[in-house]
Amino acid sequence: MEKEKNSKNIMDYATVTLLDAENAIEIIDQTKLPGTIELIRLKSAQEIWDAIYLLKVRGAPAIGVAAGFGIYLLAKEIETEDYEVFYETFQKQKEYLNSSRPTAVNLSWALNRMERVCIANKNKPVAEIKELLHKEAIEIQEEDIRVCKSIGEHGLALVKPGDGILTHCNAGQLATSKYGTATAPIYLGEERGYHFHVFADETRPLLQGARLTSFELHAAGVDVTLICDNMSGAVMKQGLVQAVFVGCDRVAANGDTANKIGTSVVATVAKRYHVPFYVCAPTSTIDLNTATGDDICIEERPAEEVTEMWYQERMAPEGVKVYNPAFDVTDHDLISGIVTEYGIAREPYMESLKEILSKRNA
Repeated sequence: MEKEKNSKNIMDYATVTLLDAENAIEIIDQTKLPGTIELIRLKSAQEIWDAIYLLKVRGAPAIGVAAGFGIYLLAKEIETEDYEVFYETFQKQKEYLNSSRPTAVNLSWALNRMERVCIANKNKPVAEIKELLHKEAIEIQEEDIRVCKSIGEHGLALVKPGDGILTHCNAGQLATSKYGTATAPIYLGEERGYHFHVFADETRPLLQGARLTSFELHAAGVDVTLICDNMSGAVMKQGLVQAVFVGCDRVAANGDTANKIGTSVVATVAKRYHVPFYVCAPTSTIDLNTATGDDICIEERPAEEVTEMWYQERMAPEGVKVYNPAFDVTDHDLISGIVTEYGIAREPYMESLKEILSKRNA
């Protein structure tokens, strides 16, 4: 475990690292940010599951990377040369990790991708399958970096130098391996002298916008202003925002998207003030088997996140009922475009998302 305070820039750390020789994953414990940068190592299935569920590692792409590394490490420890025994244990570990966060499709996407390696190579020795799983896990991370940069290039084409950009939650480098998704156009623009001004929603109740997005953008030298969630309408009405970029945990076949709670409110306000609202989504988050947003399973989280977390004293009466969904669904008619690594999907999404996936498969 390593703790750092102010001696290193948060952008100097990798979000998720495989320490293969030590049979561990190293992550930044994001529940401690921005006050303390603490690196923790995960070795057991329980530790990996807890890290995902408790949001120590979070953001759809980063969860996928952590899942790929995690299932590889667990498979590496299966002591058998019998494929059937190996695969049965692998499946149990896979299903266990998959239960940690049901909404983020990258979790199941990465685990299913790793499972396909097992199935496709079932006639090979178990030791060789383990090495192939290692290579696939590394490729998932390297692919994430390529994908995020490509999303950034496509997103950058939608804005111009000096624009005001609003974002919600954290879809930045801390949610991926590099660049982020919603922040990728911002980081690329910063490198090229676009001088954007970014408004970051605080993102109640877990404050990912305040603790993470404003933290990393400020550390990277981006001109960023933190606002409360209920201030987005005020800055849009004043003409301070020319585009909204948000991330995404799942895209349904009709273009509905699930993202951090409050995203649909931002989209509704953006439509009222004629501000284009863009969802930055790797193709790994597109789920054509989910017809509409109504079919997306929305995770509900503990009441204490609303009533007690971040407060010195409880800020709600004892016994009051609390509704705390982690995500909401933004209807497709509120979305100006879905920015992927293979281009921008627009209405009608039933057609354009299939075209995007066809480009990927080609």
